[in-house]
Amino acid sequence: MIDPAWPGAPWTLGALLAGLLALLVARAIKRDRRDYRRFTRFRSTRRRVRAMRRWLLDSLLTFGGASVVVLAFVWQYVPLLLDEVDGVWWVASARSWWESTGGLLDVVAWSVAAVVLVGGTLVLFLARSVDTVPTIGDIHALLPRNRRELPYGAALSVNAGIVEELLFRLALPAIVFGVTGSALVAIVASVAVFGALHAYQGVAGVVGSTVIGAALMALYLATGSILLPIVAHALIDVRSLVLIPVIVYGVHREPSTRSTPSPPRVR
Repeated sequence: MIDPAWPGAPWTLGALLAGLLALLVARAIKRDRRDYRRFTRFRSTRRRVRAMRRWLLDSLLTFGGASVVVLAFVWQYVPLLLDEVDGVWWVASARSWWESTGGLLDVVAWSVAAVVLVGGTLVLFLARSVDTVPTIGDIHALLPRNRRELPYGAALSVNAGIVEELLFRLALPAIVFGVTGSALVAIVASVAVFGALHAYQGVAGVVGSTVIGAALMALYLATGSILLPIVAHALIDVRSLVLIPVIVYGVHREPSTRSTPSPPRVR
């Protein structure tokens, strides 16, 4: 762990940040130019499952491993970043107002979240008779197409919620803050990187992921807990990779076959 008071800390963290960004860029280019494009042409369940399993392990090792390594160096910067954010007058005012309600707004917030979750699920039931279902970015190839693929959709969703939040909401902002000393730069940079790494999903995927990343970052900064963004992120992905295939396309009733047809295209 690097002491923030050490004069060489920014330079050391800068080198670590450069290595992390190089790793993320290399992974994004590989996934965009080769893995995902090739995956879109797969029809065999066996090949699709093998690719999903490889992505699951790769994400766990790359994002999860990078999070552990970075946080081992910058853990002391995490509370410093939150303290600087708390020092912004409008953030302090908003928190003071929130706390003055005596927990009433907590109940309202969780109630709204529950309504959105239940309402979103009901919308999917109503969408069973349509050919297109809105998704964030071009991810139609990722949707499970039969019972054998469904567990991998769920596993990818939960894994993304955990490792991506640890990296992009906790570790990356902390290391950028350690290098620049600016909470604003750290927040904007981490949200931008998160969105850019979804380039394989097209422009809509980059824009949508950036907006979602900003919302998850706001949730983390407002609560000071990484747990809520993890849960929210996982639920967003579960909607796409589990609920849409099951509720709209009924893939849980489809036995795995040697060659699986593509589901109706989502948008």
